[in-house]
Amino acid sequence: MIRLARVGARKQPYYRVVVIEKDRARNGRSVEVVGTYNPRTTPASLELKRDRIDYWVGTGAQMSSRVALLYAKPVVDPAAAPVAVPVAAPAAEVAPAPVAEVAAAPAVETTPAV
Repeated sequence: MIRLARVGARKQPYYRVVVIEKDRARNGRSVEVVGTYNPRTTPASLELKRDRIDYWVGTGAQMSSRVALLYAKPVVDPAAAPVAVPVAAPAAEVAPAPVAEVAAAPAVETTPAV
């Protein structure tokens, strides 16, 4: 039988997907660990050795209903997932500093001294 075995702490569930004999306890000695499932992440993380699951199903192992639902989910390739590119905020336009106008001094006429 292929089913989930809980290994997380109290109120922090984390599961192993295991191949185990049907009459053993939920967390009893398993034949093989074929994956992990963490429902606490967003989105829930799932890692399965699909080739090993196919092997065990081929030899007669049955999947539990929950493992069958998890196995039916499409495989997401992390390399093909869209990558969020941070968008830089538009640069604020810097206004030129106000230039203090220099008051023109009144023209002083000087008469040549004779």
